[in-house]
Amino acid sequence: MKRIAALFVLIALCLPAGAGAQKKAASAPAKQPAASAPVAQPAPDPAPATTVAASPAPAQAAAPRKKRVAIFDFDYATVRSGIAAMFGSDIDVGKGISDLLVKNLVTDGTYSVIERKALDKILAEQNFSNSDRANPTSAAKIGKLLGLDAIIVGSITQFGNETKNTKIGGAGGGFGGFGIGGFGKKDSKAIVQLDARLVDIDTAEILGVAEGKGESKRSSTSMLGGGGNWHGFGGGNVDFGTSDFQQTIIGEAVKAAVDQMTAGVIGSAGKLQARVIKVEGLVAAVDGGQIVLNLGVKSGIKVGDHLSVERVTKEIKDPATGAVIRRMTSKLGEIEVTDVDEISAVCNVVSGGGMKVGDMAKTVTQ
Repeated sequence: MKRIAALFVLIALCLPAGAGAQKKAASAPAKQPAASAPVAQPAPDPAPATTVAASPAPAQAAAPRKKRVAIFDFDYATVRSGIAAMFGSDIDVGKGISDLLVKNLVTDGTYSVIERKALDKILAEQNFSNSDRANPTSAAKIGKLLGLDAIIVGSITQFGNETKNTKIGGAGGGFGGFGIGGFGKKDSKAIVQLDARLVDIDTAEILGVAEGKGESKRSSTSMLGGGGNWHGFGGGNVDFGTSDFQQTIIGEAVKAAVDQMTAGVIGSAGKLQARVIKVEGLVAAVDGGQIVLNLGVKSGIKVGDHLSVERVTKEIKDPATGAVIRRMTSKLGEIEVTDVDEISAVCNVVSGGGMKVGDMAKTVTQ
C-alpha cells in the first residue's frame, strides 16, 4: 500500500505545472485589448510662403525744365498825365505793376523768372530806354542775351477814375476830364486795366496775350483815400506791394487787375516752347576737379547745365578762302555747371578727364 501511495505522488509530481492554469485561462472570457491611444501624426509641412518681390517703382521721367522768362516794366505812356495828377509827381507805375506780376509768377511756380538785378544790368548795358518797354523786337534781343525762352512786356491802358465827380475843393488835377483833388462824391470808383504779351525770343512773335481789369468802389472817399495827391509817396517811388497802397481804392483796383492778368499769363505757358540753346565755348582754366569756362549767363548758361568737353584733333579749311569750315573733335568727358556769372561758369567733372585750357565745351542738356 505504501508503494501504491508513493506511485500516485510521483504521478502528481510529473504533471505539467501550468495545466490547471491553462484550463482556467481557457474557460475565462478573453479580454479585449485596451484601445491604443491615438498616435499624434506629425503636422504636414506648411506650404512654402510665396514671397512677392515688390516691383521697383517705375522711374519717373525727369520733369521738363521751367520756361525762363523776364518781365519788363510796363509801359504807362497812355496814362502818364493822370498819374502825375494823382500822385503829385511822375510815379513809375509800370515798375510797380511789373513787380506785382513777378511776385505772382514766382509764387505760382509755372515759370522760372529771372532776377531783377540781372535784367536791370543787361538793360543798362544795352541802353534800353523806357520807349522800348513794349517793343517786342527790342524785348527779343534782350531775351537772347539773358538766355531766356520769352519776355513778358505790357502796357497800362487805364489807371484812375471812371466816374464823374463834383469837385468840392482841393487842387484840381485834370484826369480824364474830371477833377482828382479833394472831390466829395458819395460813390467813387477806381479802375485799372492792363495787358501783357508773351514774346518769343527767336522770332519776336507774340505767343499769347493776357488782360487784367480791376475795379474798386467806395463811398465818400477820394481816389487815394484822403486828397488828390498821396503825400506818402513822391520822387518817382511807390511800392505797390505794401498794405498801405493796397488798402486804398486805387490799390485794390491794381491788385485785382494784376491777379486777373497773372492767370492769363500762366494760361499761356503751353504756347511757349523751351528753347534748346546750343552754346560753344572754351575751357579757360582747370583747377583740380573744377573746370572754368568762358561762358556765362550772357551765353545762355545756367546752373545744372551739362556740357561735353572735346579736343580739336583736326581743322578742315575751305580750299578757296582758307576759312575753317569744320573741326574734328575727340570727346574727353562731360561737366556740370555749378556756378555761373555774366561771362564765366564753374563746372564739376561728371565723367572723363584730361581736360585742359583751350578745349571746346558744348551744351548737352539744359
